[in-house]
Amino acid sequence: MTAVVLAGTAVALVAAVAAWFVHGRFVPRLVTSATALALLLVVGVFVLTGGPGEWSGAARDWLLVLAAALAVTGGGPLAATVLALVDRGAPGDAVQRAGQVLRGGAWIGALERAGVFASLVAGWPEGLAVVLGIKGLARFPELRGPDQGGSVTPHGVAERFIIGTFVSVLWAAGCAALLLSGGA
Repeated sequence: MTAVVLAGTAVALVAAVAAWFVHGRFVPRLVTSATALALLLVVGVFVLTGGPGEWSGAARDWLLVLAAALAVTGGGPLAATVLALVDRGAPGDAVQRAGQVLRGGAWIGALERAGVFASLVAGWPEGLAVVLGIKGLARFPELRGPDQGGSVTPHGVAERFIIGTFVSVLWAAGCAALLLSGGA
């Protein structure tokens, strides 16, 4: 049974990594992101319903590595897919301007997911406040409203920031839950 959890997590990781390589193409990214999400959910349900039972040290270590890698890699394409769904029908120039204002989002998101995952796995949920506080404070100048003077923020950037952050944090928390529910 442990092999099923490890294999499912590994396949979810492969789908998440594949989603990074179909950047810019909506349908393949949607399929790969949805596959990674579905596998994470299936493995999570399996673990929560009694799945592998007792974990050996090596199996636990492999699940830690796989879940951490999945937490960091899977959230980016999933957030991009959700944002693409949200942006459907929005003027293309508004979407492009929002991407220009929030530069470095992929790297910041990966670091955010690593911080969230590590905080939860370490049993330090207060780390979530630290990670999200740092991100919010660092992005504050870019997220100020136009009425606060000197802002270059186009309409919708703050909403994109919030949606992307929620998707990213929920993904990392789900990966941490998989590990923590798996007897780690």
